[in-house]
Amino acid sequence: MPTMLHLTPPDENAPTMRWGRLLSRRRYPEQPQLHVVSEAAPVRGAFVADYDRVVFSSAFRRLQRKTQVMPLPETDFVHTRLTHSLETACVGRSLGRLGGRLLLEETDGLADELPHLDSDFGDIVAAACLAHDIGNPPFGHSGEDAISAYFRSSAAEPFVRMLSEAQRTDLQHFEGNAAGFRVLTHTYAAHSNGSAGLGLTYATLGAFSK
Repeated sequence: MPTMLHLTPPDENAPTMRWGRLLSRRRYPEQPQLHVVSEAAPVRGAFVADYDRVVFSSAFRRLQRKTQVMPLPETDFVHTRLTHSLETACVGRSLGRLGGRLLLEETDGLADELPHLDSDFGDIVAAACLAHDIGNPPFGHSGEDAISAYFRSSAAEPFVRMLSEAQRTDLQHFEGNAAGFRVLTHTYAAHSNGSAGLGLTYATLGAFSK
């Protein structure tokens, strides 16, 4: 008989999760809708749009040049970070929807407040999974160590001497997840009217950070 999945009983002392606020559709940075075709309902939800924005970014396409570290592969197929990210997004979407469905089934009144919570969960997790490697260098943690070591060396002095202390620290202690968050929020100025970034929702940025 298949095992039934259930959520862990809530801790009575734990703070209540405010899902209506956590599933925020606000974007960072705030961006006006530039092309309003009609007053009809949008064909995409906000979180599906997040997924699409990641797909169309050049930072995501660059993942095709970064391989997963796979020792002694049995075929000539090179498993890239781009392929891995697409696979991860597929799994994440299913897990997100499953978790959302369990919440709807086991939380009184939640289905009335947020009837599409399961699909929203799936879309948010899929978008976050798609972007999860977007700031990581080749060769994973070894790549992080190599970047950090270079920028601590004398060879990098001409490049770092004009940087602030915080900027030097970012390079000398390079961390791929932080670099990914920077890509999502502070690059692509031509595509933004704020501090740049892909203009993702706070919900997706929060899931990426988690």
